[in-house]
Amino acid sequence: MERITILHTNDLHSHFENWPRIRRYLATSKAQAQAAGHTVFTFDLGDHVDRVHPVSEATNGQKNVELMNQIGYDAVTIGNNEGLGFMRAQLDHLYDHANFPVIVGNILTEDTREQPKWALDHELLTTKAGMKILVLGLTAPYKLTYPLAGWEPIGVNQALSDLLAKYDQEADACVLLSHLGLDVDRQIAKRFPQVTVIIGSHTHHLLPHGEQDHHSLLAAAGKFGRYVGKIELTVTADHTVESATASVVETATLPEQPADQAEIDGLQELGESILSEQRVADLPVAMETDPIGQPRLVREGLHAIAEHAGTQAAVLNAGLFLEDLPRGVVNQRQLHDLLPHNMHVMTVTLNGYDLWRLVQEFELMRLFLRRFPQKGMGFRGKIFGELNYLGIAYDAQTHQVTWRGEPLSPNRQYKLAVLDHYLFIPFFPTISIVGENHILYQDLLREVFAKYLARHYPLADK
Repeated sequence: MERITILHTNDLHSHFENWPRIRRYLATSKAQAQAAGHTVFTFDLGDHVDRVHPVSEATNGQKNVELMNQIGYDAVTIGNNEGLGFMRAQLDHLYDHANFPVIVGNILTEDTREQPKWALDHELLTTKAGMKILVLGLTAPYKLTYPLAGWEPIGVNQALSDLLAKYDQEADACVLLSHLGLDVDRQIAKRFPQVTVIIGSHTHHLLPHGEQDHHSLLAAAGKFGRYVGKIELTVTADHTVESATASVVETATLPEQPADQAEIDGLQELGESILSEQRVADLPVAMETDPIGQPRLVREGLHAIAEHAGTQAAVLNAGLFLEDLPRGVVNQRQLHDLLPHNMHVMTVTLNGYDLWRLVQEFELMRLFLRRFPQKGMGFRGKIFGELNYLGIAYDAQTHQVTWRGEPLSPNRQYKLAVLDHYLFIPFFPTISIVGENHILYQDLLREVFAKYLARHYPLADK
């Protein structure tokens, strides 16, 4: 009988406060298992990088890869934070210095339909007893946004069918590194009996004892490095998996060392130091924020996205702006603190009637969203906040909507600037149902705002 131990991490999202303990646990567990005669593999399931952390932002994720190199991963896959948090030109170099293979079998280059140069579509690992394990990696195939970042996503069933048909005969078992979510993992378990183990992520689900689903063992370790996963396989002499179990360890229960906090603080300080050196603009007055009001920062933001999109009107929620900006020179660190979100400007084109209906949706949701604790879809703040308009006015008594002071014409086309976030949340259905939507994907919101401030409040020449 052979014993195989699989250690796995996922969805760290640059929560480095857990990293020192994770690193020690992985090293210790690997050494103990190897001492007991086990073959040990270590995997990461993606979303290690999150640009909400200043050091991930300042180094374009390179610091994350440097930290991952400390582990000795046998393979990793990517999450949407890597795949969509960077444009193709950036992602093409994210793993230049990685000491581990990146496996993703359902993302191709958008122009040539080729495997990315930084990724493999599979890996074959061999145990001490000669068992061959096929390792595959799949990431959530966002068909709307991946082409905007320079990639063509392939559907899960198509990709997995093709990969198994191509490589399954070469291996005794298959491990899938899945950044697809629990529901998709369960569907895979039912449809693809060849997949022995599915290590899951993306939906941040926690399976403390795993889940046996048909022929597959599902495992998952939550989010933010709060847990680390372990899978134990017992294999017969003919390389058949006889038993498979999964467990997790809670990182908070692991011992700390005196140097841990200094390392964690050092990562924060390094990112802040790099961003602080990048001066952006010289503001003549302080710009305040207020999540439930109409502060100057939001007014400037409205002008910034309208200017970027080439529109005469815009809509923004005040909860986006998390900090005030002081008078004087501002830098990228302040703008990162102000707008840490992973979201983009989007134009929405509607006829007059549909724009009227969209504004009614805005007004219907206004009080509810004013203090609504928004989560996910790129939002990194606390509450959605007050809706603010530029170029649009609404009369609460008559329900009339005007555009630049003129009544709407039902059949005229109107284009306004919003955020792609509004397409993905369920509060404004007119956008997804009838809007002609175009995401301006090249720049994040904070990059758009930085360029606007630099144009309108330029630094003095020195």
